[in-house]
Amino acid sequence: MSTDTAGGTGTAAGPGALPRPRSGPAAGVRTGAGPAGAADDCGGTYGGAADGDAAGAAYGGPAPRADGGGGAARPVVTELRLSAFAGRRGATYRLGPVTLFTGPSGSGKSTVLAAYEALARLGAGDSLAEVFPRPGDLVPDRARPDPQGRRGFRIGCTVDGPAGPVRLDLAVQAEPELRIVGERLTRHGRTLLTTALRDPGRTTVQAAWLTAGATPVTRAPLPDDLLGTALLPLRVAGATEGQREVLAAAEQTVLGLRSLFPCAPVPERMRAPVPPGEGRLHRDCGNLAEVLHRTRAACPRRRQRLAAVAGAGCAGPVTGLGVQELPDGTVRAVLARAARPPVPLGRLGDGELRYLALALTLLTGPGVLAADRIAEVPDAMQCLTLLADDLDRGLDARQTTALLGLAAAVAADGHIRLAGSVGERVAAEARRTPGTTVVDLSP
Repeated sequence: MSTDTAGGTGTAAGPGALPRPRSGPAAGVRTGAGPAGAADDCGGTYGGAADGDAAGAAYGGPAPRADGGGGAARPVVTELRLSAFAGRRGATYRLGPVTLFTGPSGSGKSTVLAAYEALARLGAGDSLAEVFPRPGDLVPDRARPDPQGRRGFRIGCTVDGPAGPVRLDLAVQAEPELRIVGERLTRHGRTLLTTALRDPGRTTVQAAWLTAGATPVTRAPLPDDLLGTALLPLRVAGATEGQREVLAAAEQTVLGLRSLFPCAPVPERMRAPVPPGEGRLHRDCGNLAEVLHRTRAACPRRRQRLAAVAGAGCAGPVTGLGVQELPDGTVRAVLARAARPPVPLGRLGDGELRYLALALTLLTGPGVLAADRIAEVPDAMQCLTLLADDLDRGLDARQTTALLGLAAAVAADGHIRLAGSVGERVAAEARRTPGTTVVDLSP
């Protein structure tokens, strides 16, 4: 049996990217993102603003801005709109570097985050049926069917980046059958793409996008079960000024949406040893030991920071988070302690395990999360958003304080963002944490 220590690090952000088709015309793949700086053997990078600026210049775009504001070089989702979605109507939510939703049970915290994840998956090329397996549940209760018995829901977002704020709005028919009935992509009030269901008997929508050439608008059918914006980079040549504007807006929107990693740690799945393998962290963090095993020789700064974070949220003196290779070929994660035997993570409480998993996710680099990287865009030009529903579940006051501080510090570098939901106790503390936005959904 052997023991090593390992850790993770911060992440970064970037400009538009061409989505890749999965099969046929479908475009996009899920993605993670990475930080700015010198490369390491995790497939990530670690550094400061100067490294990010250099990468931006090499890519040919403007230097990255850490605040993610208007004209930022790293596309990020800055606004969610739930026009008519489940229990929310006419709701608009601004998203900052760290945004936490709070409110009593049933106030819609999970609904807002589910809408974000749904848009991200559509931007990655997933079909409506994959994203909305029970679409009828998302139709507002008071929504009445039209004479043809049709009901649906509407969601949207704004993605800020090199092209400025770009709005995406989507209307989905849930009943009697699931399909996109309208999509609109706009920039500075100018419509770049619009789709509409013209013939209910066909499985396509009529799309029109800006050309601004000899023909002002190009019209063509698009599938009614895929996001049209994600298909545009495969359909638009970019030969005219109008087409280039459409491409820039579409690519920015797709990249901003794809750069999302939902994290929902399940402590019970983190306790048992696991076989070593690819070492990419799963959504449930059940393979945390595998990730630590693959990254055990990574950047010493990562290991030091992870050790400090582990010590801030776990009982007893902690010198690091490590991994043991067991005789049967499996590996297990352990807490390293000075002059004392390491403690297997399987012996820790649920709160400690969730805390460690969330902290590792905040500190991780690209290629470590179970999300496909956007290979076309330099890591230093991408910005990853972590999605964490019930962020504070099972955590004590010390752990939530450490986690909030870590999230705010990492987000301030412009490498990573966080959107999550918390209870009122943590929300009250978050309101006192610089760089953190709290959205109260109380009635």
